[in-house]
Amino acid sequence: MTEPPEPPAAAEQSAPGARTGTSGGPHGRPSGEEPSVVARAVRHLPRSVSGRATLAGAVVSGLLILAIVFGSRLLHDFDSALLPYAVATVFLAFGVAYRYTVWVSAPGARRLFGKGWSSLFSAENFRRTPTALPKMIATYLGLQKFLGARSHARWAAHQLIFWGCVLAALITFPLTWGWFTFTSGSGSGPGYEMRVWGIKILGFDSLNFVGWVMFHGLDIAAVLVIPGASYFLWRRMKDRGAITGQRFAYDMVPLLALIIISVTGLLLTFSSVFLHGGGYEFLAILHMVSVVFTLIYIPFGKFFHIVQRPAAVGMQLFKYTDRQDDEVFACRRCGEAIDTGLYVENLRGTMQDLELGFDAWAEYCPRCKRVLRGNAYLTQVKKGFK
Repeated sequence: MTEPPEPPAAAEQSAPGARTGTSGGPHGRPSGEEPSVVARAVRHLPRSVSGRATLAGAVVSGLLILAIVFGSRLLHDFDSALLPYAVATVFLAFGVAYRYTVWVSAPGARRLFGKGWSSLFSAENFRRTPTALPKMIATYLGLQKFLGARSHARWAAHQLIFWGCVLAALITFPLTWGWFTFTSGSGSGPGYEMRVWGIKILGFDSLNFVGWVMFHGLDIAAVLVIPGASYFLWRRMKDRGAITGQRFAYDMVPLLALIIISVTGLLLTFSSVFLHGGGYEFLAILHMVSVVFTLIYIPFGKFFHIVQRPAAVGMQLFKYTDRQDDEVFACRRCGEAIDTGLYVENLRGTMQDLELGFDAWAEYCPRCKRVLRGNAYLTQVKKGFK
């Protein structure tokens, strides 16, 4: 990688739109200030990333086990038939905490993660733009409008998968953990009660529309997921751009897993309603295996972006609130606006943390980067190094 040309003397003083950093220690703390209690506690954690990640995974999975025990009223409401699902969620909690810790331990992710959380809990940001956070959650996390800029079909398919999986998770996890229970006062219905942690929340008739929706929520989720996952599976087999960089275990397996879970779930309902339970045991085992496999796969495959996406909301909020100040960093070569000053400053800091050696390139727009690299190639490579 070639170095950018030395800036002129005038440009060395302050680039257009640049911000000046505050003096302080290596972590942005004024010199002489004592480390906080949290900082002292962090020093006692395992130094290796894998050690910290293992500790985080053990703590989170342990907390989930306690939540299952106490949330089910000391396992009084826990259904032993759902034990494999519950065990899979414990492994899921460990894996998510493990990989999340490894992820935020990287310099770039750690810096963005810190910026995101500081913007999320900033009283100044809330005072200036009180609607920014709900807007980011609705548009970036919920509606995912950034996907619509790529393709309306991909956005629609992703929305079907997203809301189908959210609905399935909201139903499956509490039932698996014994937090939700459905009981019948007469023993055979049709009157049922939904209880949360043993407290009656809702009474409903299983023969009316509300009762049908309550007992077929997972079927509704499956109907949403199947067309969305099928579209992406079709695209993976037909689109040249997708085919070029896809990997079977990373790109195809998640889609196949979603389809298998959804189809087997619908077949369970079909068996109980139309076949009087014929083949139900085999379908139940197949469905259970596919769900358990998918839950364990989530932290270590493509599904991990489900966990990463909420963390990106803070970064989007950081960029959004910074743009409200209209403080834009201008390219040092052509003067074209690059991004907000804080964002460029954060990018330079990340490059310095990674010791890449070309953090000055963050101050140039994409076009000028290409021009400077082309000039360096002509003057050095074409004419030969000296």
